[in-house]
Amino acid sequence: MKIELGAAAAVGLVGLAFRDVPRSLGALKPGPRVLRSPHFRDGSFHNLRDEPPATEPVRAAREYARREQRTPLTPVPVMTPRFGDPEALTVHWLGHGTSLVDIEGRRVLFDPVFSQRCSPSSLVGPKRVHPVPVTVTGLPRLDVIAITHDHYDHLDVASVRALLHAQDAPFVVPLGVGAHLERWGVPTSRIIELDWDEAAVVAGLRITATGAHHFSGRALKRNPTLWCSYVVAGTDKKVFYSGDSGYFEGYAGIGAAHGPFDVTLIQVGAYSASWPDIHMTPEEGVTAHRDLRGELMIPVHWGTFVLAPHAWNDPPNRVKAEAKLHGVRLAVPRPGERIDVSAPQEPDGWWETLA
Repeated sequence: MKIELGAAAAVGLVGLAFRDVPRSLGALKPGPRVLRSPHFRDGSFHNLRDEPPATEPVRAAREYARREQRTPLTPVPVMTPRFGDPEALTVHWLGHGTSLVDIEGRRVLFDPVFSQRCSPSSLVGPKRVHPVPVTVTGLPRLDVIAITHDHYDHLDVASVRALLHAQDAPFVVPLGVGAHLERWGVPTSRIIELDWDEAAVVAGLRITATGAHHFSGRALKRNPTLWCSYVVAGTDKKVFYSGDSGYFEGYAGIGAAHGPFDVTLIQVGAYSASWPDIHMTPEEGVTAHRDLRGELMIPVHWGTFVLAPHAWNDPPNRVKAEAKLHGVRLAVPRPGERIDVSAPQEPDGWWETLA
């Protein structure tokens, strides 16, 4: 009898863990605009450098076997955001890729993930190592919600649904991602889908979807939707947000076409020698910033979810050293900390003793 009860409990736990999965998978078929994209062929999207991202499972296993401190030893110093006057060009890094930018009186939220896990299940999968600095209901009024691709650490169903009800801003997404949002209840009137190098003017800001070297997919099928970076241009100020990308020659082209940028938000974490084409290393992130003709660099996509074998504080240590080597202006905010782009705080090494 005890064995039967134990088995029933185990089955119940498994069912509970995976009950969210069907909805989290999103749409299973691409929308009509996908089929017309020059980057979509043979049933999937392709990078500009048209070769599949290289992965080496055996090397990855060896990297994970190393005894790295992948989580902080003491609590991460999370700060309560000071949203203040939106007229100033400011950045609040809210953890991982989630960032809120104030530019010329408008507010843009990138890759909103406010859930405890970046996973199709709310009970299993990578869990955040620090609290969110602010909840969805604590955000100021937004003008744009921009999402770069459909991976779970960038596109979170619970966060999308919460923002749908708490805000009235449109969602700007790359091709195909709009179908996910529609399945989750977002009306088409609030969805703007862009191909690479397409732009939309929202609340007086010109939002351009620019290239990236990555991949997509929320289930077994790879690359059913597009991935991108974003250029946000006001009358006088410009911001670049990388999303996820391996380093590629497209950054120089983006810099030539759209730069210079007052600030760049660049992915520098979740890298591995066993998947060199998927995410940039910190050194590659600094190179990308320089290619883009950026002024201030803010490293993102690190410190919140453990997604790679490197040590927790390896990304900021390496990006600080590389930025100093090349004379790049750098700000490394605590989660929730406000960075005034005109007068950024010098990196004080707050992360160094945490791992």
